[in-house]
Amino acid sequence: MNNEEFSSYDFLINDEEEVMLLLYERENEPKDSSIELNEEHKTAILHRRPDDTITLNDIPNEAIDSLKETDKLLICELSIEENEEDTQIVYAYEAEITD
Repeated sequence: MNNEEFSSYDFLINDEEEVMLLLYERENEPKDSSIELNEEHKTAILHRRPDDTITLNDIPNEAIDSLKETDKLLICELSIEENEEDTQIVYAYEAEITD
């Protein structure tokens, strides 16, 4: 897997303005996850595990607004498949939001 696939992610916001982060699976299961939100720069650092962090850039304003209203973020890590229809959720977990 190349770095571009690791840096690809998306935020989904439902009708209740709850936000979820979708990204491709990483090696090893998430543990003690948290996310540091930097509202001013529209960035965040996901601490997936103590030894694994992911920088998220250019977070949409709608996602920032929803993240400010909650203390946890639902994260789903997806498998990478040749056929997009075969994609599955590998890990689903919550990360505590900090700033």
